[in-house]
Formats: sequence, structure tokens, C-alpha cells
Amino acid sequence: MILPIVAYGDPVLKVKAKPIAKDYPNLKTLIANMEETMHGAYGVGLAAPQVGLPIRMFLVDASPFADDDVLDAKERAFLENFKHTFINPTIIEETGDEWAFNEGCLSIPDVREDVFRKPNIKVEYFDEDFKKHTLELDGLAARVFQHEYDHIEGILFTDKLSTLKKRLIKGKLLNISKGKISVDYRMKFPNLKKKR
Repeated sequence: MILPIVAYGDPVLKVKAKPIAKDYPNLKTLIANMEETMHGAYGVGLAAPQVGLPIRMFLVDASPFADDDVLDAKERAFLENFKHTFINPTIIEETGDEWAFNEGCLSIPDVREDVFRKPNIKVEYFDEDFKKHTLELDGLAARVFQHEYDHIEGILFTDKLSTLKKRLIKGKLLNISKGKISVDYRMKFPNLKKKR
């Protein structure tokens, strides 16, 4: 079932999410619904707060990035298969010189800006069967993870922009929060009481 994606301005996007336990109700159904929602909106990641749930979980499917011609064969192959559910993840280490990449977000449609992030990370997480894993990521895979991880920390990519950039997009963000935007996926707008 496709869920409505929560739009910029909803308080759930600014809350630090809570860890979940193995017996979280209907977890497999939620994961399946989030996956269908992410793919239906052509996203490469979707965090639980984006569907209104302040829990520490997100999904990633970076395979669309594998079509990028500038990637080497190794990174292309990795991204093609970088499809995971991350439950209660932790970033253990971030290293390297920050690099810029133009990011967007399903909760903030039609806004894209360069965001600086570290290129290498080491993470721990539980999968959908609550098996614990450690993973080292770099490049675009690390970036996708960091973007989604920010969501469960109550941070949006727009929070990482300069004061000037924030001022330049203020009107767009206000329009998004009021539902004054056209998207081809279901959204829930904080300043409208109905779902679209």
C-alpha cells in the first residue's frame, strides 16, 4: 500500500526518532508499504518519519544511481545492489574531506541544493529480521545513508544550507508546507487537514 509522504513543515520531520524493538507491530507490512511508497515516488531512500512515524528506520534502494556514466564499474555494481532496510542504525565513524552533491528529498519536492558530507562512513544497524550488521560505505552509497540517517535525527538537508541559500528557498518551502505544489505521488501537507 502506498503511504502519503509527509511534506516539509510537518513537526514529525524535526523530531529525533525513537529506536524500535523486534516486536514492533506489523513491521514487515510497514517495510513493504514503505518500499512500495519509495518506488512509487521514484525515490532512492525513505525514512519512517517521512510517512509520519518517528521511529529509527529507513529504506534505501540506490540502484537508480547505477546508471550514472561517471561512476566506475565497481561503484556502479555496488549501487545496483545497495538495497537495504536499516533499523536502529548508528554511524560509528565518518572520515575524509567533505564533498558537495546536489540533493533532493521526497518531503521537499522541487528543491535541490548542494550539500557537503563526508565521503566514508562505518555504520551499524539491524536488518528487517533484527540481525545486526556492520557496513562500510563510501561515495554515493554513504551519502544516501547519511541523508536518510539525518531524517531519523530530525534533520533535513535544507538545515545544512547556508543562511543565504535558506533565504533564497524560503518561499518554496512555505508553498510546500501549504500544499501549493504539484507532485505525482501522495503527500500529506501539514497546513492542510486532508491528504492528497
